[in-house]
Amino acid sequence: MPVALLALAISAFGIGTTEFIINGLLPELAADFGVTIPAAGLLVSGYALGVAVGGPPLTMLGGRLSRKTMLVSLMVLFIAGNLLSALAPSYGVLMAGRFLAAFSHGAYFGVGSVVAADLVAPQKRASAIALMFTGLTLANVLGVPLGTWIGQAFGWRATFWVVAAIGVAGLAGVLALVPRQPAPAGGGVVRELATFRAPGVWLALAMTVFGFAPVFAVITFIAPIMTGVGHFSPGAVPPVMALFGVGLVVGNLIGGKLADRAVMPSIYGSVAMLTLLAVAVALVSGDQVAFVITITLFGVAAFATVPPLQTRVLDAAAGAPTLASAANIGAFNLGNAIGSFIAGLTIDAGLGYTAPAWTAALLGLAGLGMAGLAGTQARRLMPA
Repeated sequence: MPVALLALAISAFGIGTTEFIINGLLPELAADFGVTIPAAGLLVSGYALGVAVGGPPLTMLGGRLSRKTMLVSLMVLFIAGNLLSALAPSYGVLMAGRFLAAFSHGAYFGVGSVVAADLVAPQKRASAIALMFTGLTLANVLGVPLGTWIGQAFGWRATFWVVAAIGVAGLAGVLALVPRQPAPAGGGVVRELATFRAPGVWLALAMTVFGFAPVFAVITFIAPIMTGVGHFSPGAVPPVMALFGVGLVVGNLIGGKLADRAVMPSIYGSVAMLTLLAVAVALVSGDQVAFVITITLFGVAAFATVPPLQTRVLDAAAGAPTLASAANIGAFNLGNAIGSFIAGLTIDAGLGYTAPAWTAALLGLAGLGMAGLAGTQARRLMPA
């Protein structure tokens, strides 16, 4: 695989760390700002909404830039957002910093997915995308547990300073390793937007929203689930998050290989497995050993969905791959926001800390329904 994929993975590592790090620090943030756990969980939803809202417009605004220049600009924005978070004097300013960093996320992975796919032969596109997303999954193995430990030991602000430093390293990697490419030719905003007239594109985006929403419905509240239901100590959260991250790495690579062979069957299988494992999380959350095993497998299923869902959108929107790819990253994060928000409502309603897992299962069923509709439409459009 081309060395440029390493640069994309380095930046993905930094972005993934800042995206997921809040999950392990909810109790500390809630205590520091005097808010409830569900209110602190809105820092996850706010980030996700920032990705969904910011990705497509930034991608269109940067349409005249070379892809390398676009990636560099987005990493600068990412670093600025994390510096603001580290210095935040209030909950509102921290939310603003999260939102600013999130704006770079959707466009970065959108542009990066297209760059990754263009660097390899067509039959290897899903695997190339998966390798870029390996940085995101490794963030859960290394970045998030380390950041959680730093936050618990030295305060959550120290975590954001470290994340900003990772962003600087990612920026250096892009400058050094990604080849300069010309701006995409012959498109324009009108042509890019015209691609979204196709119902297949919207079905692909809907699959992503509901197929991935179960992940954050569970993971946003993993710390209170572990300590409140499983009676884990707070110090057990980072290593369990690391095991979840190992599952993400494995699932991401498996999903890439399977999607290179057959995209839609891999979507059906991964979303179905994610749904079943969400039920398992709810059932075994009081058993520490069973919970650790289940949450690791949940991670495998979670990122087994990513390469096929991203590849499906690139297939459905061949006329505007960059914008559609960014929109799909927004769809992933809209799913994140929906999952974490609804799960938080169930906790506020007094349904307990297992309610997020049951919420995840219901969202997974919705994702399977969207996949079924997309598969039916694709069969109708196939030549006789």
